[in-house]
Amino acid sequence: MDGLTELAASLGRHLLAEQAQVCTAESCTGGGIAEAITRIAGSSAWFEAGYVTYSNAQKTAQLGVPERLFGQVGAVSREVVEAMASGACRHSGARYGVAVSGIAGPDGGSAEKPVGTVWLAWADGGQLYSQRCQFAGDRAAVRRQTVETALSGLIKLASGTAPCAV
Repeated sequence: MDGLTELAASLGRHLLAEQAQVCTAESCTGGGIAEAITRIAGSSAWFEAGYVTYSNAQKTAQLGVPERLFGQVGAVSREVVEAMASGACRHSGARYGVAVSGIAGPDGGSAEKPVGTVWLAWADGGQLYSQRCQFAGDRAAVRRQTVETALSGLIKLASGTAPCAV
């Protein structure tokens, strides 16, 4: 069993114990978090929904991210991932949610947001937590590290601790 599968299985055990559901809202990972979760047999008992909203238009249409945010702070920002996580939980009815938006590369970066910049947000009811990460490596490495961080944060959240430093 690889590391992501182990994390997803651990998440499932926590959520089953709580009888809670989780959802995902993904951009740069393209559904990778949901894929890791659904590797686990029986995950339908605790995985509610996954949204892959690669375009800004779909972040708005599917998750209710205010369109004005893209012009103000960009898609790779705390404000956008927090809106994505809130929207995913609201639309799916899941207690827990995670959202990610980033620049996986190999291009698309800037001086302010270089390749490897990823924002993550976790939701538990009305409580939101967010974190900016700077991951190293190629596109696959950035995406894998994002999935790992997202799952690890969900495990912490389901265990009653903050998913990231606040």
